Amino acid sequence: MPSRSASPVSENSEESRALLQTRVALFWKVMFFISLLSTGLGAIGAVVKPGAELVVGVALTAQAGTFWWLCTRGQRSVRFSHAIESGGLLINVTASALLGRYVVGAFAREHSFVTDEGVLMTDGYILMLHVAGIGLLLAIRAALVPSAPRRTAIVTAMVGAPLVASTFLVATAAGALATRALDSNAYPWLPATAAMLWGYVIITCTVLSRVIYGLRVEVREARRLGQYVLEQKIGEGGMGEVYRARHGMMRRPSALKLMRADNVAASSLLRFEREVQLTSRLTHPNTITIFDYGRTHDGVFYYAMELLDGATLQRIVAVDGAQAPGRVMRILTMACGALAEAHASGLIHRDIKPANIMLCMQGGERDVVKLLDFGLVKELAVGGDASLTGANTLTGTPQYMAPESILAPDSADARTDIYALGAVAYYLLAGSEVFDGKSIVEICSQHLHQNPEPLSARGVAVPPELEAVVLACLEKEPDRRPQSAAELRRRLDACIVVPWNAESAEVWWNSHKAELGGDPTPSIGEPRTIAVGNHDS
Repeated sequence: MPSRSASPVSENSEESRALLQTRVALFWKVMFFISLLSTGLGAIGAVVKPGAELVVGVALTAQAGTFWWLCTRGQRSVRFSHAIESGGLLINVTASALLGRYVVGAFAREHSFVTDEGVLMTDGYILMLHVAGIGLLLAIRAALVPSAPRRTAIVTAMVGAPLVASTFLVATAAGALATRALDSNAYPWLPATAAMLWGYVIITCTVLSRVIYGLRVEVREARRLGQYVLEQKIGEGGMGEVYRARHGMMRRPSALKLMRADNVAASSLLRFEREVQLTSRLTHPNTITIFDYGRTHDGVFYYAMELLDGATLQRIVAVDGAQAPGRVMRILTMACGALAEAHASGLIHRDIKPANIMLCMQGGERDVVKLLDFGLVKELAVGGDASLTGANTLTGTPQYMAPESILAPDSADARTDIYALGAVAYYLLAGSEVFDGKSIVEICSQHLHQNPEPLSARGVAVPPELEAVVLACLEKEPDRRPQSAAELRRRLDACIVVPWNAESAEVWWNSHKAELGGDPTPSIGEPRTIAVGNHDS
């Protein structure tokens, strides 16, 4: 079982990269409007005689707007975001520092400060205003941009260097910049004051960054289970929730299913844990792979599965209705392979239904079947609604329950799964369940006493051999059904249907992109997933 302690989360994760890009864009957006406002106010007094202040202000506003625009174009790397953040600030503060030197000279000339003491007092006054204004921008940066305290300290010190260095310059009467004479009365107090004030800025920004960064780490750690970091909820059911997650060390995307111990009985949790252990040993390519499982100190049981890209059979029928016989036979054949291995290991699924069988893209091949959700903990109240989970007697989903699993749940065996798979095949071919009703009792009664209506009687065009196999799976007596998944597969292989090949699957997925929510192939960093193990029936 994974350790309770959580290791640090890499800042190079996709989540951190996207957050950094978003926050740097937000920072430059704020900078743009601050510069725009400052330049606009400055222009009021510079309409008659525009000066260097207006030119530099317009340039810095354009710079902030350009950087904001660049940060919103596509996916930017962490290196790019850091460079445009720190490099842009360095350019901005350097230009502002040099502009400050001109402002000092212009202010002194405008107010006829002829003595060195008057000029120095003006210099010190404008320097403090300058440090306060730029320090505020750096504080905004520390609050918005996710950054470790050490990096914040380095960036703030680097950005402040031009401001401190500018105190060694002075504006001449001709409007140029020159180095102060070594015997100037500005030494050492003016550079020392600038360095001291900027030191306060460094300390303030570092503390601010430390607090915000620490809170962000705490939030991230609160979203960590074992070695997995939760990224986004992708499903929810009666027994728990499913999240897209990422392994903290291997960076492997996973689907993490969570279940609180207070939601189920202790005996159910023990059975669930045992069956997850058994399921994790299954290696068939049509069975979902379980990577890991564990339980947190606050009673949350979880297990990690492969993250799949595709759609469940329930979703596919909801979008497209009844499916082609060739596709149904291909789905059943692959599902039989997964069940054969599970049954040989002594593991019965108990809840085979369209929502627990998924068609996905894997290894460049479409329509790969994945059988989901072994290790079920689901109990239905006999008097309840057919679509809701309850507590007590029956395990499974009413529309797909074999008669023996209703009369004697403990007697379930491989043939119980065969019945459920037959009901799934019927659903795929007809576009509706074998039996339906308003209550669990009504549906269960039909499974016990009513024969399924032949598909041909419903007007479904299906090869007779395939219809016979499906109805054989739905026999009331287990001994009259195919006795194993291997036998069912042999019967399916004998059916003559129009084959469903890779080209057919390609055409289908491309023509149903919009209904399924986009391209079935996920983009890098944004995998499109469904909630594996979602109890929604």
